[in-house]
Amino acid sequence: MKYLSLAWFLVAMFPLASALAEPPRGAQKDEPRLAPPPAARQADPGLEARVWPEIGIVLPIDWEKLVTQLTAAGVLDREKFAGFYRKGGKLDAQAASLLDGTDNGSRSMTRDNASLLLNLLWAFGLGNKSEILEQGDMQAPRFGGAGRFASTGGWTLARGDAMEHFSRHRFVYLDAEQTRRVARVAAGIYRPCCGNPTLFPDCNHGMAMLGLLELLAARDFAESEMYRIALAVSSYWFPDAYLTIARYVESKQGLGWEQVVPVKILGAEYSSASGYRRIVSEMTPVSGQSGTGCAI
Repeated sequence: MKYLSLAWFLVAMFPLASALAEPPRGAQKDEPRLAPPPAARQADPGLEARVWPEIGIVLPIDWEKLVTQLTAAGVLDREKFAGFYRKGGKLDAQAASLLDGTDNGSRSMTRDNASLLLNLLWAFGLGNKSEILEQGDMQAPRFGGAGRFASTGGWTLARGDAMEHFSRHRFVYLDAEQTRRVARVAAGIYRPCCGNPTLFPDCNHGMAMLGLLELLAARDFAESEMYRIALAVSSYWFPDAYLTIARYVESKQGLGWEQVVPVKILGAEYSSASGYRRIVSEMTPVSGQSGTGCAI
């Protein structure tokens, strides 16, 4: 077999993390969530404010341009998107402002809009032309095609089939170094919902994170800043998990959340499903905060 895995090449060149810490889950569209704890502990309000501040994190993204690109290309169907966010016959205010191109400067991700911005970044990551998508492990024959993953088959807000847009549109241009930077950082960012790094974006969180990294690299952000923003964003997508991790490093290592090294926290030791389970096995996890699931 002449298939050459980009993931294995990158692991050999940049040994930040294993491309696959756990077997990918193929066509399953609704993956198991974080392991349910036997008992739940209420979060410390002071810790919450440090892990995911109420004011949010400003994402340096031109949202008007992004939404215009997505809708023009059809990765995001305007009517489907509006219908999904229409509540009680009225379009959600934040979704409406994004579609209408109003108030689309630097927008902060908060607890209230984390899911909305995740979906936009998911669409961007899916549609943007990417060597990781075209040459990475998602294309391995053993998986039966890239369209069988939750991040591809699960995207139902496109015009036409999601795979018609898979790595099809050059929304941003990345030079060779920026492309390598995205791959290096993607190899080091795991997510608590599964065992895979962003280099293998088989669920919505992975695909959205890939899109975010591409947008940051296009603006020439350094790797350290990409990791910092990625950790902040992940904390809004998985609030229970990162509050628990924050308590763990505080109680076991004496580190405040402001002192942690993002690349370490985002690695497999803490942020993969197996890493998070290990942490949960050593202490009572925080529970009760709403997060984002692995489907629309």
